Amino acid sequence: MSKEANEYESTVTYIIEDTKPSRMKRAAAKHLIERYFRQLTEGCGNGACTNELCASCLGFQPLDHNTAAIRALELYKMNAKLCGRHSAAFPDNSSAKETHPALLGDRHGKMPDHEDNLFPPREDFREVHYLTEEKVYEILSICEGKKDYSPLIRVIGRIFSSADGLVRSFRKDKEQHPNTKEQRKTHQAKDEDKDEDDKERTTAMEQESEASASMEGATGSTENRLGPVEVSVDIEAVRRVYDRLLSNEKMESAFLNALVYLTPNVELDLTYLDVYDTNPDYLNIFVIVMENSSLHSPEYLEMAMPLFCKCMSKLPLPALAKLTRLWSRYSVEHIRRMMETFQQLITYTVISNEYDSDSLVNDDACVVAAAKCLKLVFYANVLGGDLDTGHNEEEEPASESSELTLQELLGEERSNKKGPRVDPLEKELGVRTLDCRRPLIPFEEFVNEPLNDVLEMDKDFTFFKVDSESKFSFQSCPFILNACTKSLGLYYDNRISMYSERRITALYSLVQGQQLNPYLRLKVRRDHIIDDALVRLEMISMENPADLRKQLFVEFEGEQGVDEGGVSKEFFQLVLEEMFNPDIGMFTYDESTKLFWYNPSSLENEAQFTLIGIVLGLAIYNNCILDVHFPMVVYRKLMGKKGTYLDLADSHPVLYQSLKELLDYEGDVEEDMMITFQISQTDLFGDPITYDLKENGDKIPVNEDNRAVRYLLVRTVER
Repeated sequence: MSKEANEYESTVTYIIEDTKPSRMKRAAAKHLIERYFRQLTEGCGNGACTNELCASCLGFQPLDHNTAAIRALELYKMNAKLCGRHSAAFPDNSSAKETHPALLGDRHGKMPDHEDNLFPPREDFREVHYLTEEKVYEILSICEGKKDYSPLIRVIGRIFSSADGLVRSFRKDKEQHPNTKEQRKTHQAKDEDKDEDDKERTTAMEQESEASASMEGATGSTENRLGPVEVSVDIEAVRRVYDRLLSNEKMESAFLNALVYLTPNVELDLTYLDVYDTNPDYLNIFVIVMENSSLHSPEYLEMAMPLFCKCMSKLPLPALAKLTRLWSRYSVEHIRRMMETFQQLITYTVISNEYDSDSLVNDDACVVAAAKCLKLVFYANVLGGDLDTGHNEEEEPASESSELTLQELLGEERSNKKGPRVDPLEKELGVRTLDCRRPLIPFEEFVNEPLNDVLEMDKDFTFFKVDSESKFSFQSCPFILNACTKSLGLYYDNRISMYSERRITALYSLVQGQQLNPYLRLKVRRDHIIDDALVRLEMISMENPADLRKQLFVEFEGEQGVDEGGVSKEFFQLVLEEMFNPDIGMFTYDESTKLFWYNPSSLENEAQFTLIGIVLGLAIYNNCILDVHFPMVVYRKLMGKKGTYLDLADSHPVLYQSLKELLDYEGDVEEDMMITFQISQTDLFGDPITYDLKENGDKIPVNEDNRAVRYLLVRTVER
């Protein structure tokens, strides 16, 4: 039998077994389909053959093996003409009985007694219902000895296309057998069509599984025995098997075809059955499949990965969280490979389709599912990085009022009262992106530019704010969006808020009977821009802070013009140039880092700093970009994190290096360093000023136990 026939026979066997005919008809069908396949690919050997369905016929168009396979099945269903074998083409079996009609077999399944002489029996390993690393190597060794890989291909196709077989495969230690009676009943139901030998093997396996289940009774189920991160599959064994087998092209095709057959059944299980709740080991399917290093290849991206991602996105939240925690323990190389796989699937799908206002990328099930899967890798990247889950500022509870406001009566609840939306997976994992100081993979690599190019942000923002239950918004996966797309979403959010305030003002005017200004208007003098802006904004923030959420219009006294955005930008630029002028003394500027920092010796009152905060907020709210450079710790503190000495790395790099060396010093700090808890700084006039970091700090020596302080990033800038 040729290698091509061997390869095809594995496919034929899989198809026939899946239809589950009787044993006799299965053997007859297999034999006849093989004959049709050989007739279409090799011919009968008769140069004068007139059968148009034979490769030996003059004028027959050659077929590739895939086409021949499909054609062979069609000929079998049609009961088409089958040529006898010509002795010239088969010199090794040139006896008269080779072409005897009786040897061709009855169409209804009666086979000659000496069929095995024509087709020697081969091991098909039907008793293998799950795989271990040792079993794979055993079958591979047999196949290599015979130079025939079809048995292993059949086993791979059967096990990797079965959810039950894959769940039980590659278990750690002796966990290969089912643990519950329900699982054993499932296996028994699936094996009812097997022959008597298979039934005997199944009975023996059930007896072994009962023994293992009784041993597990004292320790509980698999889920109880495993931790929140552990799984029952031996991941290292799976990786070794993939590395060994994927070097063979035929094996790679077997894995691909098996995944194509597997995913529809898995999707049905996850959609209509609570398979993970009844059997947490169901997660093994996704762990094993994701270890395949060929998932990024074009064949997988086109045929298998779209539906597989859809299946993964249907996993319940606890399963997604467990999968994320597991992946967070992987090496950077493995996490990057998974990230690139989902990124390539998104990119491949986006560039292969055309999107418009009627056909949005938000409606593309493949892109949506891949983005949801990419979220798991993103949070695994966060969990695996350098985390700082502590050092959080204490949040003051919002004051509740029993009085109904006009906004609430009109159904116009303010978004700032709702607070930011918390991602369910983020809540389940108990970690925020803000908690990660240094991820395993830079966040920038999770941005998908082709997706950003086709994303219609106005529609996406509507889905995010209004129709989030039925429509998917990519703002639920913000890591995939670039800064330009995010700023556009912020622009829509601010504009909607401005229109809402305008509507509320109009209603207030009707209720109170007086004309109110629907805009925030500022009239300032160029020569006194700081004083005028400070007085006006301070009055607004004290009397009616809601007016700050109106659209801003700026007017310079003595100048004519309508503010279409340019005047406001000029106003912000002039105010900030004045505020950040080092001569004013509110901020210091570091020439080495090109960053601003608060001047602890500033003589300005708190109102000036309040003005800066209001101006920066108004600039963002009115979509004005400002050239202001703060170290990252400023934004971390605005988001509720406390400053630590690690934040000095970008704000005060020289000081950070000194403190790091002090903390890492292994000698006697008190004797060698001879420093105390007192520091010296210079004021605005260049005179030295000393500060005690602790009470009587000049008398307290620094030693190994009291080296940590929080003066610079907390106390000096608290005001």
